[in-house]
Amino acid sequence: MSRKRVAILISGRGSNMAALIEAAKDPDYPAEIALVLSNVPDAAGLARARQAGVATDVIDHKPFGTDREAFDRTLDATLQAHRIEIVCLAGFMRLLTPWFVTRWSGRLINIHPSLLPAFKGLHTHERALAAGATQHGATVHFVVPELDAGPIIEQASVAVFPGDTSEQLAARVLEVEHRIYPLALKRIAEGRA
Repeated sequence: MSRKRVAILISGRGSNMAALIEAAKDPDYPAEIALVLSNVPDAAGLARARQAGVATDVIDHKPFGTDREAFDRTLDATLQAHRIEIVCLAGFMRLLTPWFVTRWSGRLINIHPSLLPAFKGLHTHERALAAGATQHGATVHFVVPELDAGPIIEQASVAVFPGDTSEQLAARVLEVEHRIYPLALKRIAEGRA
């Protein structure tokens, strides 16, 4: 079996990255994590990736200023140099340009902490609680130019309990994220999504 070469883009601690790396340790898993790349030079997830034996790289977005496409073109060149076939966004806190998203169409996925299409964007747990939602969860979706609007690959829900804080809800949603992201990547790597 030929395993697909995957890059994970992170900006922080990399907990979803760690779940993907763990899944890919199985030799029968159809994807290998070939690169972890961050736009934040001191992102904690970089050390976690190195400890797991995964190649890492950093492209600091700050020197690019407001030229998002220049950053994305540098990112694309790095992914090409590593022969990446699929890109997983895992807490990558940058909006990618339409140029990049179109170039990686069908091979670029994201995990989002809500049951899309509900609560696109940031602060999803706080917004779910404020809206009185009884169910919340996580979604893995293909990335399209419109924020959090791509086709859904996997979703899972958790109950919202009376008295939940956003931190309690976030912790339950994160457990679900760690379960569904490897499933979604598996489906894509096998050509089933």
